[in-house]
Amino acid sequence: MSVRQYLRDNRINVAIVLLAIAAPASWMLRSWVVGSPPSNEFIGPPVADYVLYNSQVWSYDVDGQPSFTMTAPRMDRRGGDDSLYINKPVFEITAKKPGVPNWQGNAPFGWVNKSGTEMRLDGDVYMYRPAYAQGPMATLHTSNVTGWPKENRMETAAPATLTQGQSVMNGVGMRASLNDNHLELLHDVHGILYPRQKNATTQPASRGAAATATGARKAG
Repeated sequence: MSVRQYLRDNRINVAIVLLAIAAPASWMLRSWVVGSPPSNEFIGPPVADYVLYNSQVWSYDVDGQPSFTMTAPRMDRRGGDDSLYINKPVFEITAKKPGVPNWQGNAPFGWVNKSGTEMRLDGDVYMYRPAYAQGPMATLHTSNVTGWPKENRMETAAPATLTQGQSVMNGVGMRASLNDNHLELLHDVHGILYPRQKNATTQPASRGAAATATGARKAG
């Protein structure tokens, strides 16, 4: 029997075999030409072990003294790393020098690791320190701050605006060591600086004392 005769007499079986071979062959050809489909890397937010409402967190320094407090309408303790994800945190940073008032502030979101040694303040961050005998009222507006509460340090690479009394300084990037009441703007610093200011509520600086400031500046 010739091959042509065999194929004609068994055309249904032959067609099934050809389809069985063609299907995987076409899939392999497509994969070779187009490539593998992108993998879905989105895992989603970690699952909360529990949720705290209207709660408060305390942090203490290496000497066991209070250094940081935070209150929030909601805190999620996440499984795996035991960190806290915080909505609308309101915080207070304890001053280490006698007579210097505490810094107070708020942010849309926050995060604190399990041991309380590191925190993040995400979104717009506003901080405020009342006037005192050695300095005027101070405010700080920046965003996306990383802090180390036990050391009273914080930093950001975002733009920051520091106001002390009538002085206003703007820059990109900020470092602060609040133990010694030191704050530094790092790059592209400009603004109006009134030297030798004390409490601006009782000793306002005259307009003639103003000076334009450029370069990296430090504030007490």
